[in-house]
Amino acid sequence: MHTHKPARRHFLKLSTRLATLGLTGLGLGPGRSWFVADAEAATVVSDYKALVAVYLFGGNDCNNVIVPVDTARYTKYQQIRAGLTLQAGNLLPQIGDAAGNPYALHSSLVEVNALYGIGKAAFVLNTGQLEQPLTRTQYQSGVLAPSNLFSHSDQTLQAQTATSNQTIGGWGGRLLDAFSGNDTLAAVSVSSPAPFLQSGGGAPNVIPPGASLNLSGMNISPSSAAAARRAAVNAMLALDNGHPLRTAANDAFADGLQLADTLNNVGTVSNLATVFPGSGLGTQLREVMKLIRLRSQLGPGRQVFFCSMGGFDTHTNQVGNHNALLTELSQAMGAFYLASVETGLSNQVTTFTQSEFGRTLQPNGTGTDHAWGSHQIVVGGAVRGGIYGQMPDFTLGGLDDANDRGVWIPKISTSQFGATLGKWFGASPGELAVAFPNLGLFTTSDVGFML
Repeated sequence: MHTHKPARRHFLKLSTRLATLGLTGLGLGPGRSWFVADAEAATVVSDYKALVAVYLFGGNDCNNVIVPVDTARYTKYQQIRAGLTLQAGNLLPQIGDAAGNPYALHSSLVEVNALYGIGKAAFVLNTGQLEQPLTRTQYQSGVLAPSNLFSHSDQTLQAQTATSNQTIGGWGGRLLDAFSGNDTLAAVSVSSPAPFLQSGGGAPNVIPPGASLNLSGMNISPSSAAAARRAAVNAMLALDNGHPLRTAANDAFADGLQLADTLNNVGTVSNLATVFPGSGLGTQLREVMKLIRLRSQLGPGRQVFFCSMGGFDTHTNQVGNHNALLTELSQAMGAFYLASVETGLSNQVTTFTQSEFGRTLQPNGTGTDHAWGSHQIVVGGAVRGGIYGQMPDFTLGGLDDANDRGVWIPKISTSQFGATLGKWFGASPGELAVAFPNLGLFTTSDVGFML
């Protein structure tokens, strides 16, 4: 096993300076760079891989994503779910886990269901933030439960950092720390600034879908004048005036220029035949695939992306809202997988869902309340299709219920879920231990859903 000290990265907001040169289309536009000279060499990879997070803001109701349909468990589910029960007409044809237990997906998850049928989708049951394995008795006695459970803001940070320690960045960013390179496209959000991608106190590049990067301050005529202006800017940025803050700002600004050059000059990329839906998530994932194609042409490397959907805080009118949300999710993830096949990158790209928490099995009228453990979807050519983990026992006040409303105590921690993806990504056991500080407290670091 190799060892290394993670490369130090710096990030500064560049919006004001980018505007000075007319650089548009980068959103918040913070640069991301690696000071490899300040650290021992990190892992050098010989292949390309990408992780794509799809965050479901608000707390996705996992209980109506995948439902056990054997008579005993479905009867208990139906009794507690009441008016939110998915009846036969709202469920897709039956699927099974490795032991032959029958399940069915929400009828809106048509594309995900098809991917499950060909072994390219997995469901990871009852995952969530844990500081250590936890029983109902321990939870009720106050033993090391995550802080501020059921809070959107706190649980969002915990889902994206895999820890209650908010100062060490996100687990996506920490996984990237394991790999060497000077790569401005390593960490990219296409929706909003994401703690998931932060590392070393910094933030990822934010590239809005459909952005047009324009160095209008440099694009003057004749071309010789444009080249001279760019050379002058580069010379100014290279000056070492001995002021650490100014030097860091210059370095970060240079990274912004490099990012624009990369996106504009890497070469012509042919249009995809795959048609993406025009939804918010469909547009984001189309942009991600574009960036993946651009970056994969440059050779070996690693990328981590952050996409998101909102609207999952379904306290009221859940049935209709959830139908629409899951339709958007399924169609976008299905199109993204087809595009990865079209580009020949399906085995190198893995997409997965995250959400701050699940929702109560017991409804509160026409909706549900904040809960804890949730089920996540993983899609990709390197996914070992199946159902992983254990469906909670549908007993209010039972061993799996934290507070008597169907609030599932997770059996698979965010750290275990992330480490399974991280192992496929190429991180060593030592690097996974750095990326997920609590990983050693759990019996396994590999849930098994990746090849």
